[in-house]
Amino acid sequence: MKSSAHRNVIAYTAQIIYDGFAQYNRQFQRITDRARRRFEQRDWKGQIQDIGERVELYDKWCLKIHRRLRKELGKTISDRTTWSEIRDFYGSRLENVPDAGFMKTFFNSISRRLFGTVGTDADLEFIQPPPDEGLESLAKRRYPCWENIEDTFRAVLRDFRFRIPFLDVDADVALMATKVREYAHRRGIDVNRFHRFEFIDSHFFQGARAYLVGRIMHGAQRHPMVVALENTGEGIRVDAVLLAEQEVSNVFSYTRSYYFADPTSVVAAVQFLKTILPRKPIDELYTVLGRLRQGKTERFRVFSDHLKKTDDQFVHTEGDEGLVMHVFTLKSFNLVFKVIRDQFGYPKNTTREEVMSKYRLVSNHDHAGRLIDTQEFRNLKLPAHRFEPGLLEELLTGAAETIHRNGDDLVLNHVYIERRVRPLNLYVREASADAARAAIIDYGTAIKDLAETNIFPGDLLLKNFGVTASGRVVFYDYDEVALVTECRFRELPEMDDDDGLMDPGTHIYIAPNDIFPEEFIKFLAMDAELKNAFLQVHGDLLTPAYWRDVKNRRLLGEITQVIPYERTYLAAAVAA
Repeated sequence: MKSSAHRNVIAYTAQIIYDGFAQYNRQFQRITDRARRRFEQRDWKGQIQDIGERVELYDKWCLKIHRRLRKELGKTISDRTTWSEIRDFYGSRLENVPDAGFMKTFFNSISRRLFGTVGTDADLEFIQPPPDEGLESLAKRRYPCWENIEDTFRAVLRDFRFRIPFLDVDADVALMATKVREYAHRRGIDVNRFHRFEFIDSHFFQGARAYLVGRIMHGAQRHPMVVALENTGEGIRVDAVLLAEQEVSNVFSYTRSYYFADPTSVVAAVQFLKTILPRKPIDELYTVLGRLRQGKTERFRVFSDHLKKTDDQFVHTEGDEGLVMHVFTLKSFNLVFKVIRDQFGYPKNTTREEVMSKYRLVSNHDHAGRLIDTQEFRNLKLPAHRFEPGLLEELLTGAAETIHRNGDDLVLNHVYIERRVRPLNLYVREASADAARAAIIDYGTAIKDLAETNIFPGDLLLKNFGVTASGRVVFYDYDEVALVTECRFRELPEMDDDDGLMDPGTHIYIAPNDIFPEEFIKFLAMDAELKNAFLQVHGDLLTPAYWRDVKNRRLLGEITQVIPYERTYLAAAVAA
């Protein structure tokens, strides 16, 4: 029989972990709650700062609780039997608690730090997914659909009002009603047969927009309905009504920044979103709602289940070989794995620490719909026999600082995982002429979208950009990214015999952050027709003047938002 002192240690430790999660969650919530005020005050700069602060919060609290347990409990905390009892005690207190999965994920994070867990350990952490909570735990606002849907939408805007008034409610109601009627007509549905409209009882804030996230109930069918709201500075207005699944999927994309929202249950909110976005992976929905660690947990769980059900091998990812990363994939699953090389190929002149800092920068930054969300994993264990022999040998020799063999397993001490897209250089060779041209034009737009959000990609080669399933060009190679405001954009020096530049004793100093846009033409490895199309639309990218203008506006405090719907992808400048 266990002593009372031992039982007290079990209960005390479990409570420390739970209290740590509760404090993390309260702080997460306080940052999230600020989004409403940021929107009402048009404080876009403050919201960008909140993105980074909220991303870093989880690790901050995990480290804090880890250190406290080490200090207060000493060696007792490292006993596997004791820790297994702590896990059982902790889990038993969370039955039927909303979002209990988050609390168990937090426990796992502490456990993995304490024991240096490689792979998973069913004795020390929670492995099984938490049961679905059901949509009943999610607070929703329901609006029966009568013949006059204008009255219904007037009630929606009244219920989701702000301290800032709407500019023209009648115009907004008319827009919403018109869009819904057009949507119903295109699908041969009598709008009066819609049963009701349902919206999650929380605004969703992202960038310079607030969203109402809902669905149209039509018998057993569920149609998405997302309403985008803009604060114009003179009042709030409905900026767009998104009803097509692809439109809504773009708004909840893995290339978008994380939302600030306060649903009564995040798990139930994800389930709600899944009913209107059935093709969207659960892990991406958690991530886009700002619950990055739960997104990682779900991604690994789904991938592990897939690995058990398949027998294909990990292979090199299609495309040009990277100089900084070993990149591989499982063809039957849409993820890529990126491991930092021990030695970087010429002409790369960077370090492992610098590469990791670039990935952290991207994680904390506005993704603008152009940066693939990347998840960082440690101590990942994969079956060695699932690797193609040549790839296995390459990883063990070229990434020995990161990867080692442990019996039948390959242990990855550090790896980045992200969604797989088609490399742009391959896409333009395979696609039709029209599709290739559209992709090259969007490639230029992607560079401009990134620039407007203060990101300079560094390496503009087509192989570092990819095309998503929806045909959108995104950037995914982050080892050379920099802030536009930290770069100096210069003209190429004139090489004229008269000015002495060709004399042996003449030197031109080029700092690490000096950029010569005129040289970008070297990166445009495409045929003449595509190159001409690119230059016609985006020739300004090759001029220092364009980049200096972007930099100066940013330094003056102007924040640009890239809006992910119809008028989208044209960045609308918003004065901070």
